[in-house]
Amino acid sequence: MRKVYSGNVASCPQLKVALVTTHLPLNQVSSNITPERLQNTLKVIWTDFINRFAIDKPEILVCGLNPHAGEGGYLGDEELTIIEPVIKELNQQGLNLYGPVSADTAFSEANRERFDVFVCMYHDQGLPVLKTLGFGNAVNITLGLPIIRTSVDHGTALPLAGSGTANVSSLQAAINLAIEIVNNTKILKKVNNTHEC
Repeated sequence: MRKVYSGNVASCPQLKVALVTTHLPLNQVSSNITPERLQNTLKVIWTDFINRFAIDKPEILVCGLNPHAGEGGYLGDEELTIIEPVIKELNQQGLNLYGPVSADTAFSEANRERFDVFVCMYHDQGLPVLKTLGFGNAVNITLGLPIIRTSVDHGTALPLAGSGTANVSSLQAAINLAIEIVNNTKILKKVNNTHEC
């Protein structure tokens, strides 16, 4: 059986953030950032940004793991031993990756205008920025699946269930994004069918 690699992207109108690891304690993050995991995550993002978001050559910013992206090994060596070699290899295969970049400067306005998606090594490296910019309009997208899957980008809020006070804006945004992805997919299929004739 072929292993399917998926990845999560959180999206709001101002920013898209993908995660290499998701819900892990911080003391387990470094050991879970392997060349294979990073490479598979970046390939899934690349493929689905082309196929689902209709971006011909996505520009992907990759954050480092350590403060200041490791300071050349002074603050950790994951950038030198894992992240940089994977970026170099995938760029040689035609991907358009930039990094590793220090997360404390990655999300500047200029970078948000330039890059299609920001790849973060762990949950709280990128999602606080996204939720600050777009809470209530943020959507979770699972990439790498044969189906389109979007969902709200927050918890269940069970105490609000049945109260009539829950905010449905993230649910509406998830539905709208799913429709947009379906439409992008249909357009790409039409274009591909035209070129096959």
